[in-house]
Amino acid sequence: MLLELKGITKRFGSLVANDRIDLRVEPGRIHALLGENGAGKSTLMNVLYGLYQPDEGEIVIDGTAMRFSGPGDAVAAGIGMVHQHFMLVPVFTVAESVALGYEPTGFAGIINRGVARRKVVDLSERFGFDIDPDALIQDLSVGAQQRVEIIKALSRDARTLILDEPTAVLTPQETDELMAIMRQLADSGTSIVFITHKLREVRAVADAITVIRRGRVVGQASPSSTETELASLMVGRAVNLDIEKTSPVDPPEVCRLDDVTVLDETGRAVVDHVSFTVGAGEVLAVGGVQGNGQTELAEVILGDRTPTVGTITIGGLDATHRSIKQRLDAGMGYVPEDRQADGLIATFSIAENLVLDVHDRPPFAKGAALQLGEIHNHAEKLRDEFDVRVGDIDDPISTLSGGNAQKAILARELSRDLELLVASQPTRGVDVGSIEFIYQRMLAERESGTAIVLFSSELDEIDALADRIVIMYRGQVVGTVPRGTPRDVLGLMMAGVPYEEAAKAGQADDEPPEPPLPPGDDVSGNDEADGSAAQNSQGGAL
Repeated sequence: MLLELKGITKRFGSLVANDRIDLRVEPGRIHALLGENGAGKSTLMNVLYGLYQPDEGEIVIDGTAMRFSGPGDAVAAGIGMVHQHFMLVPVFTVAESVALGYEPTGFAGIINRGVARRKVVDLSERFGFDIDPDALIQDLSVGAQQRVEIIKALSRDARTLILDEPTAVLTPQETDELMAIMRQLADSGTSIVFITHKLREVRAVADAITVIRRGRVVGQASPSSTETELASLMVGRAVNLDIEKTSPVDPPEVCRLDDVTVLDETGRAVVDHVSFTVGAGEVLAVGGVQGNGQTELAEVILGDRTPTVGTITIGGLDATHRSIKQRLDAGMGYVPEDRQADGLIATFSIAENLVLDVHDRPPFAKGAALQLGEIHNHAEKLRDEFDVRVGDIDDPISTLSGGNAQKAILARELSRDLELLVASQPTRGVDVGSIEFIYQRMLAERESGTAIVLFSSELDEIDALADRIVIMYRGQVVGTVPRGTPRDVLGLMMAGVPYEEAAKAGQADDEPPEPPLPPGDDVSGNDEADGSAAQNSQGGAL
């Protein structure tokens, strides 16, 4: 199926999300659509899938102009889409999820579950998906759920498959498996539109690359292009994310977690007996697939949650039951995972958001009165120092782009004297240029002696910033390893494999792993046969 988008324009009020975009996807090819977050990639695919109507332009399939009034029309034309956030019902079986909305029926309109099961089995066997049609969605791994989404699209005779940021929640091994599936689908004649901002993956799997910046196509690239060349095309200037640094030796302890456990409302341990330390001038990265307790652990360190069991020590003092304000006043900075919900007050001005932590202190307050001149001057200083691109610092902070909003949060937190910085997904949803700047500022803070706990699901980010790496799986610590540990070893640990087993697998693949940290420095799981992370019962310094 030859797919062409010609002059596609989509506006939302005064915002032009897609500006006369042309795209040609050849049959049986993997065409990567590369761009920063907010560049317009997903909007363009939502137009193609019938979720949005274009204001201008046309969709042409095999020479025929098409108009889709909804996703049903797109599906009927042979287009399938796997969304970044899966559209599956947790309590349904695989077969039920695949058939939903297109249920095969028999006599008197009764749903024929056997037909649905056979379709799943046939497609699973054809492409090696290894999916049980009777398994409940909620019992499947994230990678398996994604394969179910692909089966669902293929079961509706999709000849062009749109994959929207498909690797965002996958381990490295699951990412490799997905890329093998993509290549097999392409070899069988299916066209694939691969939406991403991850340069490594584009170079590994794409046959053709179209780069979008600020809603416009800015060029075509070859998979042989370097990551530096692709990044420059994405942001319009040279970008350097290669960071050289040496790790501190025996840094003095700043923060310690001992046997910290947090239960959710059902009584399930979302953080399960976690212990580690982080020292002055050190970056400790907490990695893992999103949803394995990292969010809750970050909230515990901040003070937004109280551990059911265990203690938290900051600067030598027991902070387990201290309030958020007490921790911030004691020298903690916090970059939240969700900047809109937890990091900013959308209706406040940019200047007001830049003093949220210190608005009640001199020189920004005198008694109960805010010193507006001081707040204004402070905001102008931070705007220039952190390159926050604003129209007016008195504008609502909701007017800022994602990258500039994130830089504003970083500016606010780093403008105080810190002992500890907790940064959760600090570059999520920002462009490559802003990532470069955020890396530089965080490492400058590290060099000043601040201890940093970095929560990230991006291995490239962890590799760039971390001195040591803690991997979490189902709320537990699988192990603690040094920077430079091979990606395949980290990927296995992210899937719950203890370090020792992951390291052996790495050796079997002829890629020798980094040695484990010395005795007393390694928080490791046990060797249970099911490969799950063991409960960490070690205390003391890592």
